[in-house]
Amino acid sequence: MMNGISPAMTWGMGLVCVLVIVVLILAAVALVKYLRSGNQARPE
Repeated sequence: MMNGISPAMTWGMGLVCVLVIVVLILAAVALVKYLRSGNQARPE
């Protein structure tokens, strides 16, 4: 079943998976920073 997949496709899928994980981590960090800064009263 795995005989038709080339090594380039395997590397490509791995790279896409790593990029998706990095984007999810960055989004989670941005969300936490946003929620923490949203609790502070902003002076006007």
